[in-house]
Amino acid sequence: MPQTSVVFSGILGPGGSGQVQPGMGERGSGAGDLIFQDGRLVSGSLEALMEHLVPTVDYYPDATPPLTSPALAMRAMPPAGWAFSATRSPHSSAGLHPAGLWVVLGHKRTFIFTFLLTSRVFMPPHDLLARVGQICLEQRQQLEPGPEKAKLKSFSAKIVQLLKEWTEAFPYDFQDEKALGELKAIAYRVTQCDEENGTVKKAITQMIQSLLLSLAARSQLQELREKLRPPAVDKGPVLKAKPPAAQKDILGVCCDPLVLAQQLTHIELERVSSIHPEDLMQIISHTDSLDNHRCRGDVAKTYSLEAYDSWFNCLSMLVATEVCRVVKKKHRTRMLEFFIDVAPGMNLSPVARLKKTWSKVKTAKFDVLEHHMDPSSNFCNYRTALQGATQRSQTANSSREKIVIPVFNLFVKDIYFLHKIHTNHLPNGHINFKKFWEISRQIHEFMTWTQVECPFEKDKKIQSYLLTAPIYSEEALFIASFESEGPENHMEKDSWKALRTTLLHRA
Repeated sequence: MPQTSVVFSGILGPGGSGQVQPGMGERGSGAGDLIFQDGRLVSGSLEALMEHLVPTVDYYPDATPPLTSPALAMRAMPPAGWAFSATRSPHSSAGLHPAGLWVVLGHKRTFIFTFLLTSRVFMPPHDLLARVGQICLEQRQQLEPGPEKAKLKSFSAKIVQLLKEWTEAFPYDFQDEKALGELKAIAYRVTQCDEENGTVKKAITQMIQSLLLSLAARSQLQELREKLRPPAVDKGPVLKAKPPAAQKDILGVCCDPLVLAQQLTHIELERVSSIHPEDLMQIISHTDSLDNHRCRGDVAKTYSLEAYDSWFNCLSMLVATEVCRVVKKKHRTRMLEFFIDVAPGMNLSPVARLKKTWSKVKTAKFDVLEHHMDPSSNFCNYRTALQGATQRSQTANSSREKIVIPVFNLFVKDIYFLHKIHTNHLPNGHINFKKFWEISRQIHEFMTWTQVECPFEKDKKIQSYLLTAPIYSEEALFIASFESEGPENHMEKDSWKALRTTLLHRA
């Protein structure tokens, strides 16, 4: 989990002695081009790593566990002056996968997960799949169908197992026809040895059916969330009177901050579960200027990350809308105190500038939150609190105590700086696999936080309001804010004047 940043150059750097990979059955020319330290794979050429991924008759990718020792935890500290997005609240939470993924991670075959996840920094998944197919064909040609029929069937079963783990862990790798075609081509080759009872063929058929169902489920989820996207509301020329009596606000739907927090937890965990490991790796590969040309299959952010960004921003804007549209200061103060407990949006300018309202608010809880999100020492207070929450989660008996939802943008920046500070390649040309073990470990750990079942009862009325209530645009928020409390300095007066001029031109 995120903790105070420490960079161990000795761990991830080019130094250190290593041992060449011991024999693991017949392999290609790159089989010996792997370096191990204390039994752990630490570097190798891309070709050797691809060969290491593919099983043989008497070999399946090793079961080396990921780095877990606190002494090996590496966090790349952002440089001084790094600016966090103004639209992100300190109370941001987010995150990451259906249970199928953990069929892989529940086993100790972490090399498979790590390499399939991180190899996309160097090549797109469909190219890796094509190379796996070539290696499989080379291996198969060494086995005669007659005297070595049993070995051929054993080899085929292991290839199917590898493909099964791949499709379960990263189904989105197979969304395009090219990758799906490569998968079917490999499947066709391995089923040729299984003409008698068809067990391999049956396993492949089930694997492809499960893959297609998983892809269809993701597509349906995207369509559903598009329908639930709340509409943005322009405030109109000027709000001169209080909102209509029939217009609801959040206090008319839910008056208990604890209940609201429980419903927000439901929504957060639902969105967390739709973010996948490859989504996070795309952030890395798409910002890598050195290998920028290699993984451009999907330049835009993945839909899951966009959906989370949209949800978080909409929630912040909803909170600001609920506060700014209230005409009476007493009611506005109550609204602020209500949201301080549970939601983001307090730091948005239209809300933060309401000094007269804030002067009436009991801010003790807000002060605690600001302390936790103090950016000094690389958010040390937050990281300490998160570490404590994680430790409690690991030993908790109740499902409530197991819930951990970290600040998503801090997690992403940690991964990003880990990637940027430590080199992909060592001086000898090998891939620095220590670095990718650590990236994989952190993503794996992050995702385990998302698998907790939410114990709170759903309230459809509250959730519907949170997801569909109209929200003001940024411009409309400033208008409502200035109408609640007029501009107090030259900058605010200029902004208010510019807004009115814009509105007059539109009229």
